[in-house]
Amino acid sequence: MIQITLPDGSLREYDQPLTVHEVAASIGPGLANAAVAGRVDGVLVDCEFLIRANARVSLVTPQEPDGLEILRRSCALMLAMAVKQLHAHAQWRMGSELGDGFYCEFSVERPLTATDLLQIESRMQSLAASNHSIRRRSTPFPYSEHPSLYRLGDTDYLTTGPHVPTTRVLQAFALDHISGTLQQRIYGTCWSSHEELQQWRLPPQVMVVSMDDRQAHYAHRVTERLRRSGVRALADLRSEKIHHKIRQHSQTVPYLVVVGEKEKAGGFVSVRSRSGEDLGRMEVEAVCEWLGQPQV
Repeated sequence: MIQITLPDGSLREYDQPLTVHEVAASIGPGLANAAVAGRVDGVLVDCEFLIRANARVSLVTPQEPDGLEILRRSCALMLAMAVKQLHAHAQWRMGSELGDGFYCEFSVERPLTATDLLQIESRMQSLAASNHSIRRRSTPFPYSEHPSLYRLGDTDYLTTGPHVPTTRVLQAFALDHISGTLQQRIYGTCWSSHEELQQWRLPPQVMVVSMDDRQAHYAHRVTERLRRSGVRALADLRSEKIHHKIRQHSQTVPYLVVVGEKEKAGGFVSVRSRSGEDLGRMEVEAVCEWLGQPQV
């Protein structure tokens, strides 16, 4: 007999080992359809994870931050599959979630273009509709310690998990940008609903710009805090030179919030206006309060 303790403290008993998905299905079909992963004794695992002993279990849906991160990580795999189908010469190097989106890096024989990007996004939409499964291959390592092999289509990808069980839950996504030449990164975004995707497409009040990859997590946290205060904020976490990103966004975005190692260490940000005025360093809460007020 296996005893499963749910987040509300209720206890369920099962006669034999069962997967996270089966736990969700035993609670209700709606939760079974919505769950993208689970937590077993606090560890994030795939829906196919087999529970063999008594455990505390919660189900993860796209409406929570961990679930949204899993959606974006899996969307990166679907991007890799789409590129492989359309451009056999492209070799996948890496890919994962990044801030409020995802990216994949490829080695290519000829640079992919904006036209290619439209075709790749269209193929991703077809793959999502085709409902391909994403399965973790057998591995001796726990989830929290090492990347694992995940199979999507006929290809295995070495990637951090967990991942969504099938591509059908990846519906609200868009590709955004290609950088590089013979080694290229494709960036995109993914959300839990089309309404959230449309909100992301609105012109931002603020663009949070990271100096390099080391500040990506902090820049994403700053962006989320700005959003919670009612500010339309996006993050540019691309591995581009900071001056290029500032020049690009200064043409269209009222305020830039720049994050480097000093800002990350001090828990603050540097703010500048579209006109080029340096507004200095500010605490994140002060920026939220200032930009959250109606602008005259």
